[in-house]
Amino acid sequence: MLQGWFQIALMLLIVVAITPFLGGYMARIYLGQRSLLDPILNLIESQIYRLSGCQAQENMTGWQYARAVLFSNAAMALLLASILFGQGWLPFNPTGLSSPTWDTNLHTIISFITNTNQQHYSGETTYGYFAQFAGLGYMFFVSAATGMAVGVAFIRGLTGRPLGNFYVDLIRTITRIHLPIAIVGTIVFIAAGVPETLAGPAIVPTLENPAISQAIARGPVAHFEVMKELGENGGGFFAINSAHPFENPNGFTNLLQIVGMVAIPASFIYTYGVIANHKKQAWLVYGLVMVIFVVFVAVGAIGEYNGNPAVNALLGSLAPNLEGKEVRFGWAQSALFSVMTTGTMTGAVNSMHDSFMPGGGFVTLSNMLLQIVWGGQGTGTAYLFAYLILAVFVTGLMVGRTPEFLGRKIEKREVVLASFLILMVHPIAILLPGAIALSFPSAGADAAQGLFNGITNPGFHGLTQVLYEYASAAANNGSGFEGLSDSQPAPAALWWNLSTSFSLLAGRYIPIVALLLLADSMSRKQPVPLTVGTLRTDTGLFTGVTAGIILILGALTFFPVLALGPIAEAFQIARGG
Repeated sequence: MLQGWFQIALMLLIVVAITPFLGGYMARIYLGQRSLLDPILNLIESQIYRLSGCQAQENMTGWQYARAVLFSNAAMALLLASILFGQGWLPFNPTGLSSPTWDTNLHTIISFITNTNQQHYSGETTYGYFAQFAGLGYMFFVSAATGMAVGVAFIRGLTGRPLGNFYVDLIRTITRIHLPIAIVGTIVFIAAGVPETLAGPAIVPTLENPAISQAIARGPVAHFEVMKELGENGGGFFAINSAHPFENPNGFTNLLQIVGMVAIPASFIYTYGVIANHKKQAWLVYGLVMVIFVVFVAVGAIGEYNGNPAVNALLGSLAPNLEGKEVRFGWAQSALFSVMTTGTMTGAVNSMHDSFMPGGGFVTLSNMLLQIVWGGQGTGTAYLFAYLILAVFVTGLMVGRTPEFLGRKIEKREVVLASFLILMVHPIAILLPGAIALSFPSAGADAAQGLFNGITNPGFHGLTQVLYEYASAAANNGSGFEGLSDSQPAPAALWWNLSTSFSLLAGRYIPIVALLLLADSMSRKQPVPLTVGTLRTDTGLFTGVTAGIILILGALTFFPVLALGPIAEAFQIARGG
């Protein structure tokens, strides 16, 4: 037990230690300050700007920035579509895989361009090497960089600066943040035992009968794995993701993956502090998120350590819940990984979330419903400060203070946009398709053959499966609770592919546009001087109020479905049901 808690504490200390270094570096990049890589990257970037026709010094308005995001992402999606639909004619396809069904391809394209990487397929048996590293791997960079560009544009707007240029932010994020770390990380992963090869599957005799051969899938995994975590992508090269020994062979790579998931979103809060010249507030907000995260980790880890009461009764002693987990990771690293991957919107898994105790299901779901612990690349920090804007407005009403944030008044437009972002888009993208799926019963005795939902578990657990699927899509997380017939050839796969595509698009692009318009509105406001009537937002009291507002809004919106899912299941298990 002590070893497991020590592993969790060590990881948290590492995250806190790297935050000011990585956060400060990212701030320097986005402020256009000098860095060690300038002599090389300035030349490369200038050529990219010249060839693309990008006016690097041109600032964009909120609508211009939003259009640049949408148009560029549409072009990237078309490029990925040409690769996936044409993979049968492409090179580096050693097993001769043909293109899957149109709806699987459509869902995959939307999923990867939105930085979700929700997979309704098995990687090693669906897409060849070229489709994986040139198509999906390309999306690892551009989709993550899109979120970070939006995040830094939002920060600039809050601080009264012009929003900047989307294409410049996109290119700088890739060349100066993602690529350098990914290159070093790939070398480390290869040294740690993760394969990086274009050779086809290895054919080996089985231990049971040497006369029978077995094909062991492999491929260019190491570089794929680094960006899977660093870019909060989460899509696995293999079907079982980071539970596969070629993606995550040992405790060291598991630690690297956990730190890789949270490094950028946690550091981005510090980046805000540097750009806004308000490090005190950044650390207060950082502490708010860390406290919620630690509580969630504790709830999930305690549930897995205590195990299933029914199993414990049979054994006559307390035993951790190891169903659906890799023994080499155990209960502690599995629980920590699950809370981290849903908190950071990464979506990678090193264990099956469907096998977790109800406490684990509750915290992983809550992470995706809140989206701020730690949140997505760039957009997570933007969501967090949208909550702060609402907190400023609500607190100002309660105490009679002027609602201002960073010296700029919070008025009707900002409150409407923040409320629309938090209280409408996310709930609709989750609850509407979820209600439709649950309203259609499965056809026949086998639930897996249901035309619409294909829910394979009855009762409270089945409801959690559905809620989790749409929360994962709308939050751009991508992890799966599993237990749904969402892969071909099940008849229900068409429903899941199309309905989650709606949640993927609504959960990504509507909030991005709202965030950019909110930032644009803040950037145009004239700063007002501090007075005795100004509500200070850099105090522990206000940070506590913000935490309360976050939890209250989350509870009011989603508590009913949580009560019918993991909470009800916990009572059922406790009563021996």
